[in-house]
Amino acid sequence: MNRILRTATIAIALLAAAPLAASAENVRMPVLVPITGILALEGTSQRNGAVMALDEKPGGVEAGYDVTDTAASPETAVNALERALAQPNVVAVAASIFGPQMLAMMPIAAERKVPLVTISGTAKITEMGNAYVFRFFPTDAVVKVAQARYVVEELKKTRVALVYQTTAYGQSGQAHLMDNFKRLGAQIVFEEGLAPAVKDMAPVLAKLKAANPDVIVLQLHSGPTALFVKQAAASAANLPIVAGSAMHQPSTAALLEPAELKGVCAESGSSPISGGSPAMEKFTAAYRAKFNAEPDAFAVAQYDGTRMVLDAIGKGARSASKVRDALATGSYEGLAMTYKSDGTGNMAHDAVIVCYNGSSRVPTIVKRYAAR
Repeated sequence: MNRILRTATIAIALLAAAPLAASAENVRMPVLVPITGILALEGTSQRNGAVMALDEKPGGVEAGYDVTDTAASPETAVNALERALAQPNVVAVAASIFGPQMLAMMPIAAERKVPLVTISGTAKITEMGNAYVFRFFPTDAVVKVAQARYVVEELKKTRVALVYQTTAYGQSGQAHLMDNFKRLGAQIVFEEGLAPAVKDMAPVLAKLKAANPDVIVLQLHSGPTALFVKQAAASAANLPIVAGSAMHQPSTAALLEPAELKGVCAESGSSPISGGSPAMEKFTAAYRAKFNAEPDAFAVAQYDGTRMVLDAIGKGARSASKVRDALATGSYEGLAMTYKSDGTGNMAHDAVIVCYNGSSRVPTIVKRYAAR
């Protein structure tokens, strides 16, 4: 009898000491994004996309979450990630769109072996051999190709004025645009980097005009993009503008009058307000009802990425390592496109060009560039 009691006691102790596998009901996916600071517009869209997917609980799959504002500094993002990973059963993190914050968080994710699901466009984040970063927005190596090709092949412009942001995002796009325009035979006749705090675009517009370009290409964040477009319209520059993905955002277009948008185009991963499929239109209507705002490609991309995580959980991935494996090896049919890793964590491989006609803030998709 004593031997039986001792055996039972040991078994109970072993069970108590053994880590319990997380159930689908108690896994967590924290949302760590910038909702204040220079990327507040982009980060708010990212948050909304993640929250919408998590709140929908597709197929009854639920993941707990909380939202933390990473603001504008890498240190804030790192501290937020450390706090998030102190919680039990974190299987993935919806991680900042801001490139410097992603670069700072990535070593921690690799050490703790937790996947970061992001929409950051900074090319470097998937060029560092980190197996725990998954990007659901097309990298600059995709969208900058589309942007440059549209300028040269569709608009037939070859004298490019390039204005970019002096951030990791801006410099990444600038490098890819320079390479692609050179490959396409276009000439960069003017090039200037702007700090995000610059508000007066008159000096750069004056120098730009003196270089006699036939097109302006932008790689700026949302606020600076709107300022540049507004001041370019006021100065009667009369040059077509092909901007980065910040311009496609409804929140960016809302800062401008429709007439100021005439002749402006932008690259993007998608444009939900432009329609295109019943599923996208359903998402757009639900997003408007939930957030009283218009969705953009950042919201769609983070929504799709979060849904892929939830899909993996629903199929039995109950740990960070199993979610990572599902993201690395699987594919997922999202709203914007089909997502599949290229082996480095780039999940999105299609791009679109949208243009404004001068009478509406809703752009039209004028060109699609599908993965080759």
